[in-house]
Amino acid sequence: MADLTLSQAVDRLFDLLEQRKVDYLLVGGIALLQYVDGRNTEDIDLIVAVSALERLPEVQIGRRDEFFAQGQMEGLRIDFLLTRNRLFQHVQRQHATQRTFAERTIPCATVEGLLLLKLYALPSLYRQGDFQRVALYEGDIAMLLERYQPDAVVLLNELSGYLSDTDFKSVQEIVAEISSRIERFRRRSAE
Repeated sequence: MADLTLSQAVDRLFDLLEQRKVDYLLVGGIALLQYVDGRNTEDIDLIVAVSALERLPEVQIGRRDEFFAQGQMEGLRIDFLLTRNRLFQHVQRQHATQRTFAERTIPCATVEGLLLLKLYALPSLYRQGDFQRVALYEGDIAMLLERYQPDAVVLLNELSGYLSDTDFKSVQEIVAEISSRIERFRRRSAE
């Protein structure tokens, strides 16, 4: 999709969300661009309630399950994270801020909200053997942790109630590895 067309489709989507008074939160790659540079994405990710999908007939929903839906509108792919998932609902309620995007102010996930979502997804991506997305998510996590230095212990404690013990242990190990890499980077760049 050409950049201008993508931009126009995104603008129309935000117009519809506003007109229909849909409660949403921008997450994913476009939200990440509010905090770090260099992330490429050609879709938009939103946390919404299931009822929001019914209020957006312009979006053709393709794949849908209990916690996710994928749709298209004017060539724009839209990934919906549904608030039936307790973590998605928690992030929408507790980790939202207002950010300027496409010349408008929109609800966007905070750094901590994005980290919670990325960390939550990693165990599933590992099980699926999706190395490309694992590498992308771990890179996103590393960039956010390095630049904003949120308290990882607080984040992990917050996440613990949403993962199985096995998945939580895996996430703890991943955060420790990424934190170690960040520390190594800081030491070497200070030399």
